[in-house]
Amino acid sequence: MNPWLTIRNRVMSYQINRRTAFVIGMLIIANLAAIVICTGLGSLFISPLEVVRTIFGIGDDTNSMIILTLRLPRVIIAVLVGSALAVAGALLQGIVRNPLTSPDVIGISGGASLGTVVFILYFSHVSIRFMPLSAMAGAFATALLIYLFAYRKGITPMRLVLIGIGMATALSALTYMLILTASFTPTAVAVKAFTFMTGSIYGVSWERDVMTLLPWLVVLLPIALLYARHLNVQELGDEVATSVGSRVNAKRTVLLIISVALAAAAVAIGGAINFIGLMAPHIARKLVGPAYGGVIPVSGLIGSLVLLLSDLVARTAFIPLDIPAGVFTAAVGAPFFIYLLYRHRNRA
Repeated sequence: MNPWLTIRNRVMSYQINRRTAFVIGMLIIANLAAIVICTGLGSLFISPLEVVRTIFGIGDDTNSMIILTLRLPRVIIAVLVGSALAVAGALLQGIVRNPLTSPDVIGISGGASLGTVVFILYFSHVSIRFMPLSAMAGAFATALLIYLFAYRKGITPMRLVLIGIGMATALSALTYMLILTASFTPTAVAVKAFTFMTGSIYGVSWERDVMTLLPWLVVLLPIALLYARHLNVQELGDEVATSVGSRVNAKRTVLLIISVALAAAAVAIGGAINFIGLMAPHIARKLVGPAYGGVIPVSGLIGSLVLLLSDLVARTAFIPLDIPAGVFTAAVGAPFFIYLLYRHRNRA
């Protein structure tokens, strides 16, 4: 049999099929249901029907402020941040062909957190719309450092992960030291920085947060979907991908930029929310297989659902306390990461 035909069939089989379309449809329904339910639950319960009526402008006026001003922006931010982190993780795992990789595990999110905390501490007087740029500067600088430290006659996936874990720990320590030693910083700003490091979407608004993050995702997520087929080709190995006409290094660079930008934009608004970028792609591959044409949208939908549910528990389980959502994603994600390390312990 012609080997090139085999390669072509394998790549084409990675595209969205009927099963993937069904899973995507079910996850969209689950996300919409979660949005309605999460918007209605809180210290004051509002029925799902009333939530839907209020969203469409025909509900009770007394609930409009609670739903439209307080709860719905937070729910929408959970969807945006969760999907961005999940897609960033899926892209990164495809780029380095390592299931242990995610933006928070290898330090990309840590670099974005450092950039954001610097913005909060030193440039709080500047428009918040520039905060994602500060996060991206920290994230891209971190990605470059990880690459330089991990490079030794090439890059091996395990070396990249180990260097990244060390980098993530160092960046976290540096960020906390920066917050603690900034004696000129007002207490409110320091508290905001500490809350950010835990990962929280408390107190978000339409204008300040949703409209800051949304344009980045509107641009980056479609590009990620368009480039999904290049990840499918790269799964076959660099030599095979090059032989069938793929510009491996150029495509990989573009995909890495998209992944880092998505993670940085999400971290700039949602804080250091960990492990969504690690868990969601694994669950997606279990549901739809290895095709990145399906893995990327399914990962995004799973990521948004995970953060929606985590934030729901965070703000309702301990009323009147509002626990950062990052606490619950870490509680689930840390054991999952240990399981993955054990499962892949014999890989070179």
